[in-house]
Amino acid sequence: MTIRINDKKAPDAVVALMAQTDQLPAQLTDIATRAGIDAATLQNDFKAEAKETTILYAGDGSPRRMYLLGLGKKSGFPEVLAAMRAFGHRYKAKLPARLGIDLRLLPSTQVTRSVDAAVTGLLLGQYDIGLYRKPADEKPVFGSAKSALEILVPSAQMAEAEHAARRGAVFAEATKQIFDWVNAAGNRKTPQMIAEWVLKAGQEFGFKATIMDTATIQKEGLELLWTVGKGSPHPPLMLWLEYGTKTRKTKTPSLGLVGKGVTFDTGGISIKPSANMQYMKSDMGGAAAVLGAFMVAARLDLPIRLVGAIPLAENMVDGLAVKPGDVVGSFAGKTVEITDTDAEGRLVLADGLAYLLKKETPDALLDLATLTGSIIRAIGTQAAGLFSKNDALVNNLAQAGEGCGERLWRMPLWDEYGTDLKSDVADLRNFTGKPMAESISAAKFLEHFTGEHPAWAHLDIAGMAFGDSEFAQTKSATGYGIRLLVEFMERYLTNEGKLN
Repeated sequence: MTIRINDKKAPDAVVALMAQTDQLPAQLTDIATRAGIDAATLQNDFKAEAKETTILYAGDGSPRRMYLLGLGKKSGFPEVLAAMRAFGHRYKAKLPARLGIDLRLLPSTQVTRSVDAAVTGLLLGQYDIGLYRKPADEKPVFGSAKSALEILVPSAQMAEAEHAARRGAVFAEATKQIFDWVNAAGNRKTPQMIAEWVLKAGQEFGFKATIMDTATIQKEGLELLWTVGKGSPHPPLMLWLEYGTKTRKTKTPSLGLVGKGVTFDTGGISIKPSANMQYMKSDMGGAAAVLGAFMVAARLDLPIRLVGAIPLAENMVDGLAVKPGDVVGSFAGKTVEITDTDAEGRLVLADGLAYLLKKETPDALLDLATLTGSIIRAIGTQAAGLFSKNDALVNNLAQAGEGCGERLWRMPLWDEYGTDLKSDVADLRNFTGKPMAESISAAKFLEHFTGEHPAWAHLDIAGMAFGDSEFAQTKSATGYGIRLLVEFMERYLTNEGKLN
């Protein structure tokens, strides 16, 4: 599909984005006059509510039509992306080969960001979740190689819009691949399958990926990762990702990312209830966000050094699986008493964090994981939990999340919460056993493996990476974290590597 920026001639079908502002009545009157319809009727029928759509047809027998798409009272990046994705999903089978998006009715200061959001949203709306269904005989016309998307913006902003449109397409391309990864069934994404997928993604997008096999994991002493995955016939792996040049001669900022990659989580011997266990295929949402961020950063050629560790394991039940009460070592040299085998995510992350810091010391270190149900009980599904003692890092992450609609909410990381992790027989235990503050305890556990890095943050994305939506019958991938991480990198870069 071709994407072009236009300031004059509109395609046969145009989506006009409109917000509930003081200018809305006048804008609708102008549209009604040009369409030859009654202005009062149009104003009564279309209120520009969020995701509301009204279709106007040309009265001259031509196929020309205009979709009026509402944004509600806000017209920022999240609102534009949500509205365009909903529109793209609803009308994808009906859209013509040549479609336009008119952003000239939005405030001029928002046009560039709106181009990015609109392109991303529309293309994500074309996503088909039917990974294993028989392909339809007829595919949508829009989205094919011969189709075209034209973005209508004021003439003075065409150059900026070109860059924003390309950026939106890059995000959509990477995110749709991540959707496939997270939505895939557990038997279709074993650790080895995902590792092969990541190698191909590295070649396609431009970053380096290396696979650490089982023998290497054991030799290197990644015992926590090995322990979680040893009950599965599909052995655990560690992925090491790199983008950007490793050098001390430049001031290029560096960022370390660790993502939980549990490809399916039964809970192990501490087995989960059967209800909704099928959704545990999503327990690698953190790894997916990390990979998506690498894909976008590399394709956009961001001037940053990225390193990433993705521990991959399948938490299963058999005679080799770790037992409650077992004591195991770790890459960091600490021993851990496994009091609950369903608290496995913090174990693989612990080895991932320690391994990354042994290989390299980035300016900032982030880990992302669908880690605890506790974070959902605490703050629901409107934000991910953010744990860090670095105020500047927290502010940068929170601002990036607010700006792109992937919100974060800061949680306490006080030392008092760590007392329940003390073990009688080992350095730590992985689960407190208390029905409270478990997301905080999990973060405190991870803190032991960060080497006291001054700019470390843990993001518990359990309520955000996979959920209900209008795009699927059941829960599905959201792509949460990809945009957040990239926009954090860009904020970080504008400060010349300083978190302020």
